[in-house]
Amino acid sequence: MSRWKAPRPKSSPYITPKGYQTLESELKNCWEKRKHVVKAITAAAAEGDRSENAEYIYRKKELRGIDSRINFLQKRLPTLTIVSKKPDNQDCIYFGAMVTLEKENGEEVTYRIVGPDEHTHKKYFISMDSPLAKALLKKSCDEEVIINNEIQQMRYFIVEIRYES
Repeated sequence: MSRWKAPRPKSSPYITPKGYQTLESELKNCWEKRKHVVKAITAAAAEGDRSENAEYIYRKKELRGIDSRINFLQKRLPTLTIVSKKPDNQDCIYFGAMVTLEKENGEEVTYRIVGPDEHTHKKYFISMDSPLAKALLKKSCDEEVIINNEIQQMRYFIVEIRYES
């Protein structure tokens, strides 16, 4: 049995200016954190036998995680396209839109469509690669959107579209 996994599909290269700044600051913080972890590894390695040194083993694992994230960010940041301009037609849903939707039960939810690299930064951000965002793109107010998944069918009614500056 092999451990091969199919590569993940490429995600969209778009990001908001604020999201790009967040990723840049994360990269800077990773480098700072790496310095401290390397010092801790050096101190733990000086204690002697590394095979049974829990501090050394833990810090090496932590360093691998940090290096992995740094590697990802260094490769991803140059490929991103910063979208700061509002679309000409602000009556339709495009990247960066704040969309208020009404669910079938009458509850209203608001989402902002952002790039896949920043959708986890805030609760109401959704990736433009998500099924809901894909269904919403290029729609306008008073339209109905239906999302089908394996479990259920969800209906949303577009109440409001706005763009932040």
